[in-house]
Amino acid sequence: MATSKHIDKICCIIMTATLLLTFLFISAGRFGVQAVSAAAGYASRLFNTAEVHTIDIIMDDWDSFIETCTDEQYTDCAVVIDGESFRNVAIRAKGNTSLSSVAAYGNDRYSFKIEFDHYDNAMNYYGLDKLCLNNIIQDNTYMKDYLTYRLMHEFGVDSPLCSYVYITVNGQDWGLYLAVEGVEESFLTRNYGNEYGELYKPDSMKMGGGRGNGQGFDFGNFYRPEISPDMQNPPAMPNLPDMPEGGSFLKGMGSSDVSLIYTDDEFDSYANIFDNAKTSPSDADKTRLIEALKSLNGDENKSLETTVAIDEVIRYFVVHNFVLNFDSYTGAMIHNYYLYEKDGQLSMIPWDYNLAFGGFESESDATQLVNYPIDTPVSGGSIDSRPMLAWIFNAAEHTDLYHQYFEEFLNEYFENDGLSSLIDETVRLITPYVEADPTKFCSTEEFEKGVATLRSFCLRRAESISGQLKGTIPSTSEGQTRDSSALIDASDLVISDMGIMGEIMKPGNHKSITPSASDRNARTVPPSAVH
Repeated sequence: MATSKHIDKICCIIMTATLLLTFLFISAGRFGVQAVSAAAGYASRLFNTAEVHTIDIIMDDWDSFIETCTDEQYTDCAVVIDGESFRNVAIRAKGNTSLSSVAAYGNDRYSFKIEFDHYDNAMNYYGLDKLCLNNIIQDNTYMKDYLTYRLMHEFGVDSPLCSYVYITVNGQDWGLYLAVEGVEESFLTRNYGNEYGELYKPDSMKMGGGRGNGQGFDFGNFYRPEISPDMQNPPAMPNLPDMPEGGSFLKGMGSSDVSLIYTDDEFDSYANIFDNAKTSPSDADKTRLIEALKSLNGDENKSLETTVAIDEVIRYFVVHNFVLNFDSYTGAMIHNYYLYEKDGQLSMIPWDYNLAFGGFESESDATQLVNYPIDTPVSGGSIDSRPMLAWIFNAAEHTDLYHQYFEEFLNEYFENDGLSSLIDETVRLITPYVEADPTKFCSTEEFEKGVATLRSFCLRRAESISGQLKGTIPSTSEGQTRDSSALIDASDLVISDMGIMGEIMKPGNHKSITPSASDRNARTVPPSAVH
């Protein structure tokens, strides 16, 4: 009888606890408890930035795969990530002009894309479906992409996760790469939950912008951008003419839809957006996006707050305009960004910053780049030709918020030495791997010089922007043209030391640095550096 009483009490306790847990689970949202995404697992593993991770690509015929990389065809392989094996995954080369750039270097160091779910929809790496392995081309600092993604994320922008990985192929050294979270389903789930919106990667370039578009591109016809003497007022870009023989490659690389300009209500008018959708938008989704663009371009029937994620987009442009990436929405090519739409509200997701910090401007004057005006930040067009940016300067309240966030950014990363500490931490982390990297595009000495130049560039850029916010330095191209006396001097800096777009076209820069099989067999990374 006593036992029965105890059993009854125990059953009552269990039932009460079960009901309480059920109530808490159902009501979690009311108490501020957020559901943890299944994708969170990979964030704390491969994308732990405190270490350099290892990926061994296992493939039977690697040499044949490399020979056909420019075809961008998937091949099956296995990968071992930090000691864990994942079989039956797909790999292909990736990139825009970088595919042709690698060939021009005489090198096999391609960027790669790994799809865990290509052959099996249920396959993933702790929730991750797509992984990009960036070859860090045209970046002697090894950290332009890495720093920008870190800054974006820490400043409140939904950004892809990233970390450094040392790649081996069938156990043989290949090189130090940057692993970047693919901006696809896992990214969307991690940032927006299961009920996420629509994702687009607008692009009108015929030589780049996605898989297959880099094919047939002849690097011999490529020309670096011709920047006007004051660099702030390059000629306007016409809409997509054929590339003239012997003419400037950058003339006319954009179009109205990738600029996010509203034209009309026809789907075909936005082909460069809808044809590059990463989700599967319905006709209703397309109509809603067009309505958002109409509102963005000045339709008074909808408030800006319902059309743009104001806070996040301003934060995006603060970081973006600090790092000066003109291979982007604010440059002549108008690409390398993701457009996210949910319930008619738009936001920007950053992508591809290996040519940031002036790298896209090639031989441009460092003083002009360091002082690039924050209130006229477009190269290759006017602010009005970029409606996703123009609204910031169309109302004083938004311009003031933009300036306020710039002050916060400078305080966080320069007054408190946040960026300098991040650079120091990154250099300590990756230097042994850079030294050991058998396929790197630059020497270790060039890496060290690139880092020193990057550090000085950032410090002077911050000093100039601080002056622009205080009014002691003009914050527009017109103002800087009238009065350049207060500009921060950077004449001693050489932008190309950080790596630039046109570097391989210089005499003597056709490099053939792909290691032989015997070279790759000799593992040079210090054992203490390998996890």
